Amino acid sequence: MVVFSSIGKRFCNRSFNDTKSYLLPSRLQFQSIRTLLLQSASESVKVQKLSDADSGIIQINMNRPEAKNALGKDFLKGLQNSFEAVSVDSSAKVLMICSSVSKVFCAGADLKERRTMDIPEVRAFVNSLRSTFSFLEALQIPTIAVIEGAALGGGLEMALSCDIRICGEDAKLGLPETGLAVIPAAGGTQRLPRLIGSSIAKELIFTGRKITPKEALSFGLINYCVPAGDAYSKALEIAREINQKGPVAIRMAKRAINHGLEMEMGSGLELEEECYEEILVTDDRLEGLNAFSEKRKPLYKGE
Repeated sequence: MVVFSSIGKRFCNRSFNDTKSYLLPSRLQFQSIRTLLLQSASESVKVQKLSDADSGIIQINMNRPEAKNALGKDFLKGLQNSFEAVSVDSSAKVLMICSSVSKVFCAGADLKERRTMDIPEVRAFVNSLRSTFSFLEALQIPTIAVIEGAALGGGLEMALSCDIRICGEDAKLGLPETGLAVIPAAGGTQRLPRLIGSSIAKELIFTGRKITPKEALSFGLINYCVPAGDAYSKALEIAREINQKGPVAIRMAKRAINHGLEMEMGSGLELEEECYEEILVTDDRLEGLNAFSEKRKPLYKGE
């Protein structure tokens, strides 16, 4: 049975209003970061913090070539530890999720492992997978899925949990679960229709049809379709643009958008006001004004 650790549960339940604790992590949080990075530094899932001008950009690299990055118990635990490490790292500003395996992002569930599970084990695993992707979706920083090759089933559901999706033109995307007499149960039935509308989402889920990045772009499922092999460079370009902006402003913008979509307009505007109030008291806001006046690049500290 795969479950979240206690720290994962704590951060899943944390309010987006808890900005101060995120900006000023305790010594315990720093110890947790180190521990989780060590735990996730496995052969299948690795966390890499970029440096120098790219400091603040974090990559999670999936590398399980023998199973095409299929989502098995150990692989899922590596993802959980990695997402948890990012969630408590105050230096993290953008997350990129990448694959080190040629021609595949993530092929979905590990069906060989699934055949060995009884019903309670399957239920526990799928619930854990769903919780993991919800945790990813709730990260305060922007997340980018870098897709080259197949993103199928749970692989596409992971990408749907990200804020931005970049595809190489040779990628294949789909939710083929109905062909196995099950449904996309790690968020696919909820996130896909919210992203592209219920009619197209129903067609794709009912038929299990694989689509090309050009089709996905026309549906609004992805942000960019680039030449094969160029997804990473495009994602890094976007990550660098985000990395230069005010970190608190980025987090508040994500909060306002994600939570506002769940509200009617009046409540959403009130939430926007609350988010702006959080930004008003930051040093970064004053730094932005001073940098504009002095015609220089701002030096934001996330404070």
